[in-house]
Amino acid sequence: MKLELITVGNKPPGWIREGVTEYQKRMPRECTLEIRDIALPKRTKHSEPEFCRKAEAQKIQAAQVAGARTIALDVDGKMWTTEDLSSKLTHWMAEYPLVQFVIGGPDGLDKTVITGVDDVWSLSRLTFPHALVPVLIAEQLYRAWTIITHHPYHR
Repeated sequence: MKLELITVGNKPPGWIREGVTEYQKRMPRECTLEIRDIALPKRTKHSEPEFCRKAEAQKIQAAQVAGARTIALDVDGKMWTTEDLSSKLTHWMAEYPLVQFVIGGPDGLDKTVITGVDDVWSLSRLTFPHALVPVLIAEQLYRAWTIITHHPYHR
């Protein structure tokens, strides 16, 4: 199975990339983790957030693969424990060749993206730096994998 993070944003700092890369290396061959970056649309101080979200939505929808399980990250989504994620990962591995996680731009996701996904997940009610979210997800996916395989990482 392949896990894919679809992220909308500018190029993240090197230390963020290094963090994601570290967890990509830790994932096993049967459950790989990939990143698909979507550039932010050109913005000015007069750009309307709704216009930006709609432009991003078109690019996100073009990146989505038919038949994949798709999870959007949104503050209004359900919060999962790590054990919940591990259980979901077990199910996804049995049912889907591809699971895509969609991380919107700084203005969030357009409603058309949110209504077109299988799950909506909230990492927290806290606000995180946009570039940090892929590292958090990558770590949690690795942690979920270690629970499945009874690896001591999750202690």
